[in-house]
Amino acid sequence: MNICNYKKENKTFIIAEIAQAHDGSFGILNSMIEAAASCGVDAVKFQVHISEAESSQYEKFRIKFSKIDNTRMDYWKRMEFSFDQWVYIKNKCENLGVEFLATPFSNAAVKLLEKLEVNKYKIGSGDIANTLLLEAISRMRKEVIFSTGLADEINIDNAVKFFEKKGIPFSILQCTTSYPTLAKDIHLDKISFFMEKFNCPVGLSDHSGKIFPGLAAAAIGASIVELHVTFDKKMFGPDSVASLNFEELKILVDGIRYINEAKSYKIETEDNEKNKLKSIFGKSLAVNKDMKKGETISFEDLEGKKPMNIGIDAGCWEDVIGKKINKDKMKWDFLKFEDLI
Repeated sequence: MNICNYKKENKTFIIAEIAQAHDGSFGILNSMIEAAASCGVDAVKFQVHISEAESSQYEKFRIKFSKIDNTRMDYWKRMEFSFDQWVYIKNKCENLGVEFLATPFSNAAVKLLEKLEVNKYKIGSGDIANTLLLEAISRMRKEVIFSTGLADEINIDNAVKFFEKKGIPFSILQCTTSYPTLAKDIHLDKISFFMEKFNCPVGLSDHSGKIFPGLAAAAIGASIVELHVTFDKKMFGPDSVASLNFEELKILVDGIRYINEAKSYKIETEDNEKNKLKSIFGKSLAVNKDMKKGETISFEDLEGKKPMNIGIDAGCWEDVIGKKINKDKMKWDFLKFEDLI
């Protein structure tokens, strides 16, 4: 679904990012797709690395975690999947009812994803200033989501202008490139700031490894929540400690859905429900003692009794004071206008 529609429906689009958590294992990846889909996410996101197009021997490790890869390029090579494997991955997602979403890290990866007929593109914050890649993606005429982690204010403004000029629908994710991200660095306030400044769907790409930022983002109106997932935070890889395990993911998804529903407001539905409850909890006027025909009603003679609409509304007691009754009334009988003269 187009993210803009999620904004209109007040529903948060939840993305579970597998990224490199599979560590090059097609079997682990397959299991992670199944686990993420079972949690009720909207999309499962991948990173498409084509090492020779994306990297070189000069690229340094962000974190030197690998014991088997001599260079960063070697690592990206190990993270690659064949086109046929990507076809399988995309079909797997769709058969499980979740959208296949991916971040290309090269123009070659864009071409691969276009062959897969993706619905939208995710752009990592490290490529926001890479207009070569932005141009390649924009030519596909698909919706884009981009993160802000490594982008400064000028980069973000330029990206927005670029996509607006091209007529490409876009969404922005507040993101902090820190693994794991501390609470003081998440900057949830930027979500409303981007909403107001750019008038587009805005969300959070979270690397805290906790459920709280995603829940808070949904509560303040985020259209998208993206987070990394793993089977265990102790698994091999650079992102595991900043990821949610699938038990946490299920709690997050249920929490966000609850928040979305709690924020929904439909006047007709609410009014109908209130009217039903009013008829149950509302009260009608009754007399609190035996009264004879011809007696005049005073304030001290009245009581309000449930339910509403059996007698005169209790709120209309002033219209009754000073009136006479035209028949005998037993203690606790309801009063009706036809009983008055």
